[in-house]
Amino acid sequence: MSTFIYQPPMEPYLDILFEDDHIIVLNKPSGLLSVPGKAAEHFDSLASRVKARYPEAGCVHRLDMGTSGVIVMAKTAQATSALGRQFQDRKTEKVYYAWVAGQVAKGEGTIDLPLCVDWERRPLQHVNYEHGRRAITHWIRQKVEADRTLMRLRPITGRSHQLRVHMMELGHPILGDHLYAPQQIQQAAPHLLLHAALLKIHHPVSGERLTFEAPAPFDM
Repeated sequence: MSTFIYQPPMEPYLDILFEDDHIIVLNKPSGLLSVPGKAAEHFDSLASRVKARYPEAGCVHRLDMGTSGVIVMAKTAQATSALGRQFQDRKTEKVYYAWVAGQVAKGEGTIDLPLCVDWERRPLQHVNYEHGRRAITHWIRQKVEADRTLMRLRPITGRSHQLRVHMMELGHPILGDHLYAPQQIQQAAPHLLLHAALLKIHHPVSGERLTFEAPAPFDM
């Protein structure tokens, strides 16, 4: 088993999509942690970079290290609380795109499988009907190629690794997924081909419905 060496991308250092006195919305690259890891060498992250500029900034949701795309951080304690409630109460809307292995036969569907941590293989998650929390993903097939399918994914819940586990359970792991895909599928892409393309939130102060988008860094 190869030893993981964390080499976070440095350019652009912060790709800011929107910013005001209350929130900062960024386009996170694949390979950068959302928040610092436990080890000192894993301190560099999107959150630590933002906090160096705005010490009061707080995280309200995360993207996996391999996942790229739109992520919002709050710049004040009030905004952190207000946004946190939106994510908890499912008042946000998220759309992802992913290339998955194989040809998906159906045009669309919904996956409703409860997830929880696999304690013997942490940080992996698994389907568990006894202890898992409900996890729901709507998916639409976008494009089919010889060995892969482009999927539009809309998670209704926000469980850890939800989209990755749900695509694996569908029988079509995400390309480049080093946690859940077989080795051949892991090696079919330079990194996880999962991108958070759209995020809708209510502004934590004005209440205005805001939509933020970022194009996928891989071929669509």
